[in-house]
Amino acid sequence: MGIVLAALTEAIASTVLALGRSDIIGDTYATPDEFAWLDIAYTAFKLIGFMTAPWWFKCFYPRHVILAATLIMGLACAGAALTAQLELLVLLRAVQGFAGATVLVGGQAILFRTYARAYQPVLQAVFAMGAVVAPATLAPALQGWLLDSQSWAWIFFCVVPLALMAAGLLLFVDAPVPRRHRARHFDWTGFVLMSCGLLCFTYVLSQGSRWDWFEAPRILWLTMLGTSALLAFVGQQLQADGERLLDFTLFKSSDFAFAFIVSFVAGAALFGSAYLIPAFALSVLGFTPTDAGLLLLPSGAVFCAGLLVSAYLFQARRIAPFVTVPFGILMLMLAMWMLSGSTSENGSDDMMAALLLRGLGLGFLFLSITLIAFSHLGNRTLAAGIGLFNTGRQLGGLMGVAGLQTLIDHNLVNNAVVLGTHLMPGSPALFERLSTTTALLASKGLDAEAAGRAATNLLGRVVSGQSMVIAFDTAFVAVVLLFAVAAPVLVGIKIGLGKYANGY
Repeated sequence: MGIVLAALTEAIASTVLALGRSDIIGDTYATPDEFAWLDIAYTAFKLIGFMTAPWWFKCFYPRHVILAATLIMGLACAGAALTAQLELLVLLRAVQGFAGATVLVGGQAILFRTYARAYQPVLQAVFAMGAVVAPATLAPALQGWLLDSQSWAWIFFCVVPLALMAAGLLLFVDAPVPRRHRARHFDWTGFVLMSCGLLCFTYVLSQGSRWDWFEAPRILWLTMLGTSALLAFVGQQLQADGERLLDFTLFKSSDFAFAFIVSFVAGAALFGSAYLIPAFALSVLGFTPTDAGLLLLPSGAVFCAGLLVSAYLFQARRIAPFVTVPFGILMLMLAMWMLSGSTSENGSDDMMAALLLRGLGLGFLFLSITLIAFSHLGNRTLAAGIGLFNTGRQLGGLMGVAGLQTLIDHNLVNNAVVLGTHLMPGSPALFERLSTTTALLASKGLDAEAAGRAATNLLGRVVSGQSMVIAFDTAFVAVVLLFAVAAPVLVGIKIGLGKYANGY
């Protein structure tokens, strides 16, 4: 329970900007480009934390590391709640990302090391409720309510008691006194190269759509710098002696290699759909932050149910984790296809069936790939495998969200142009629409000239709104097509890895 509560602190901190963007911008007097650094700092240092966390667990007792990371997360969130200075908030977000990554890697590694493999399906299902379900469903609902009733600072404040409760439970654990660990050499060269590459790619994937990708020199140069840094990092790791940040022996396990590849697709589906659905509710349906947050809450309950059903099948019925993967993918595809028919007249009831199906599909998918990835790793490589797997999922999520943002931005312009071609002067339908709206506004007290201008403006808003609806529907279809392309590729990769492992 201490580990789950610690993971929950990261879930709340990681999603605070999703709904609180406008409120935080107003209080910090930041431009949108300055505000973006809050998200870039958190995500980049979370990725760096995933890669460096295994080193901490080699040097120090794991429970002490996760305890320290949880307390640091609580302190960083308390500091963020008490300041509106942008530079300090960026620094605190970087600390939160690094601490949150350490909590996730350490918590999952401790569960695998402490309990027998037979109990891992249920344990990992419970852990996923705090690490995966909460940021996708529970955290947005809590944050929407706090934004409407209090302020964004209370989102950070609510992390503090959770961190203290998690630390208290971890302190009361009856565990043997740890032996003194000998300090190990830290690969500073690899760390600098890796950090440079991850920082560059986080900025590129987060801001690429904003700057029209390679039309902006900064995006081009950062892409080249990031690619060079990561290639140099891989080469340096291959040549390094002793302790390395990247453990290549992990890929000797065909199960881990397959799950690592799937983590990219799963991350794109999870983060991409978690971005699309609240954005559609806020920008198209006009939901309040509370309503947008509550929209995903029922699917969270189904997500948990899917995790528990999967755990029962794996643990009690001895079904192989691979069995539920295609069911999870098919459910996600069907859910996104159902959402692709949404209109501006939709409400939460119209979308609920698709959202529940999405939650069930994620439940079937995430527990299975977790068990596939880690069940056969030894204690020596377990933390490194968890860190690398989470890095892949996070990068997949960044790529998925970046692709969907770009698709929506381009389609908004294209759809408006296409719809505008049908609004030709002299068109009977256009004349009738403007005449009816003008007469209605004039009956409310506007003079004829003002009513005519207002009618034209209202028609422009309708065209813009319809363009946005079509753009989001296209984005939902894009997620379906992602799985349609990725599914046969993943099957082929699995077959190929199986043959390679068998020596063919």
